[in-house]
Amino acid sequence: MTPIKEICKALEFISVPEDLDPEKIKILLPVLEDELRARKIRRIDQLLKRSGIKQIKRLKDFDWKNSPKLPREKFMAFAESDWVGKIRNLVLIGPTGVGKTHLAKGLCYEAILKGIPVTCISCFDLVGKIKNSRNRHSLIQYYSSVKVFCLDELGYVFPSPEEANDIFQIISKRSEAAPTIITTNLVPSQWGKIFEPATATAILDRLSLNGTYLAFEGDVKSYRSGK
Repeated sequence: MTPIKEICKALEFISVPEDLDPEKIKILLPVLEDELRARKIRRIDQLLKRSGIKQIKRLKDFDWKNSPKLPREKFMAFAESDWVGKIRNLVLIGPTGVGKTHLAKGLCYEAILKGIPVTCISCFDLVGKIKNSRNRHSLIQYYSSVKVFCLDELGYVFPSPEEANDIFQIISKRSEAAPTIITTNLVPSQWGKIFEPATATAILDRLSLNGTYLAFEGDVKSYRSGK
């Protein structure tokens, strides 16, 4: 496919100017390229505003030297894979301050740059939104269907049994349909502290389908303080 055909297809033109002579194509091509770039920028801006990410975190900005015990190779292997297309889940486990949220949001930002819709929300905010929502089922359906869902700080809030069931419903509906990223300070065996044992087991079962669990260790002050 010629460059102008590719661009016209990307811009969703009804017809492709195949009969234009080379000189006219030479004039038209830069204009179409500028329009395509502008649309991509607008798309990224819209996705970022809807994502819930208040501060952009880039994977390239993460200081691995400050956190030598983190599983860098395993994380980067996941990040460089087609984790969205292959519907791969990721659970980052570790104490506060080791960089779990930075890396999770970095993955989300990389997805946004590719034009993929993302929602990133803390467990505290998710529980609050569900509790105060006038249409709980609609909200659950939204989080269940977004292309990439990142649930941050699982384990810092204790949901009620009903709220815990809503979280389970979101993760369950996403199972084998769309990837889920979770950051938590609790190892899987401790998830019974925030969920009923049966619910915790069911959630872990769903996340384990094509899922990766990475344990983060190290000085909890090292990453944020830079010391």
